[in-house]
Amino acid sequence: MYKKTFKPPKIQIEPLRKTAGRQPLVPDLSRLRMAFVCDWLTAVRGGERCLKALCQKAPNADLFTLVYDPDRMKGVFDGHAVQTSFIQNLPGGTRFFRYYLPLFPKAIESFDFSGYDCVVSFSHCVAKGVKVPRQIPHICYCHTPVRYAWDMAEIYLNGLPVPQRWLLSLYLKRLRRWDLASLDRVTCFLANSIHIRDKIQRLYGRSARVIYPPVDLKRFSVSQTSGSYYLVLSALVPYKRVDLAVEAFNQNGKKLIVAGVGPEFRRLQKKAASQIEFVYGPDDSTVEQLYADCKALIFPGQEDFGIVPLEAQASGKPVIAYRGGGALETVIDSSRPQPTGLFFDQQTTPSLIDAVRRFESCCDLFDPQNCRQNAERFGVERFQKEMVEQISEATASLAEAGRSVSVHRSRECPS
Repeated sequence: MYKKTFKPPKIQIEPLRKTAGRQPLVPDLSRLRMAFVCDWLTAVRGGERCLKALCQKAPNADLFTLVYDPDRMKGVFDGHAVQTSFIQNLPGGTRFFRYYLPLFPKAIESFDFSGYDCVVSFSHCVAKGVKVPRQIPHICYCHTPVRYAWDMAEIYLNGLPVPQRWLLSLYLKRLRRWDLASLDRVTCFLANSIHIRDKIQRLYGRSARVIYPPVDLKRFSVSQTSGSYYLVLSALVPYKRVDLAVEAFNQNGKKLIVAGVGPEFRRLQKKAASQIEFVYGPDDSTVEQLYADCKALIFPGQEDFGIVPLEAQASGKPVIAYRGGGALETVIDSSRPQPTGLFFDQQTTPSLIDAVRRFESCCDLFDPQNCRQNAERFGVERFQKEMVEQISEATASLAEAGRSVSVHRSRECPS
C-alpha cells in the first residue's frame, strides 16, 4: 500500500526476554513498530534488495523515502506503507529527482518518527540524516558516505559547463558540512563492506560493524554454458565506468552486452562499435538469462560493495573486475586456490584489454561450482539474521532503560 501520510499503527510490545547472559533473544520484528528509511525507491538494485530482505522479517514496517516510483517498484514492497517527501510532488519528481539535490537534506529531515521502536536507514546519500527522537535508536546501514559530496565529487562535476560546475562545487561543500553535522543523529553505523567500514572511520570518525549485503541465491542456477559474449550489468551512471568497458571492447572487437538503465545510456550507445549490444532496463528473468549465457562479467568500476559480481558467481560465472573496493571482498583472484575471477590494476583501456586476454588464456581455472560456493557465503538468510540481531541489541538497550532515558548516540554498534 502506498500512502503519502499516515500514523504508525498502535501495537502492544512485550519486553524483550533475556537469555542467561546479556544477549537478548532475537525479537520477532513484526511485534515492533519499525521504520525503514532509504534515499529513493525508483529501481530495484543492490540497495533495494537489502531493504527488501529486511522487510521480509518486518512485514509491518513502514517505509520512508525521498521519492517512490510505484510502477518500477511494483510488487517489491507490497503491504508496506510508503511515505514520500515533498520532492515527490515537484515537477518531474520521480524521474528527475537528482536535479533537486540541494533540497535533499531538508526533505529527509521532514519525516516524523514519533511512536516507532526503531529506525533503520539504508543510506548512500542523505538517508542517514533523518531526525529521530532521542529515545528511539537509529541504526544506519551505510552503503557509502554521500558519493556526491566526498570521493566521487570530481566524477560528477567533470564535463559540466563552468558556471554549473562552480555552483555545484559550492553546494557540495555545504552538503559535506551537513553530512558531518548530522552524524550525532545516528546511534550506530553498519557498513556493507570492509571498504566502507574504513571509509566511515576515515570520514566520520565512527566505527562500524560489517554486515555484507545479500544475494538472492534462489534466483540463480549454476550455468555450464561457456557463453559467447561478455556482460556488463550496471546502473549507467559515470562512476560505474561502463565507458571503460565500451572503449576496451571497441578496440578488442569482442562481443559485449551492456544491460542497465541510467542517464549515460544514449551516450554509451552512440560511442559503441557494432558488436556491442545494449539491453535497456532488463527485468529479473532477462538478467538471469544474461548471466547464464555470458562468458564472464566485466566489472570496471570501484564499488562500495557490488552485488552484481555475486549474482554472476551465483550463476557459475567468473568476474573480471577492477582491483578496488568491494570486489576485493567478493571475488577470489586467479592467483589463489578455487578462483572465481581476476583483477586488472588500472582503470584504463589497455589494462582492461589485457585482463580479458589473460582471462581467455586461463579460463579453464574457473569452475562454475567454485563460483557458486563463493556466492553462497553471502545469502539472504545470513543477512537477515545479522540485521535482526543488531536491531535486537538496539531495542534491548532501550527496554532495559524502561524507555525513559534518552539514547546515547554511541560510537559503535554492539557486536
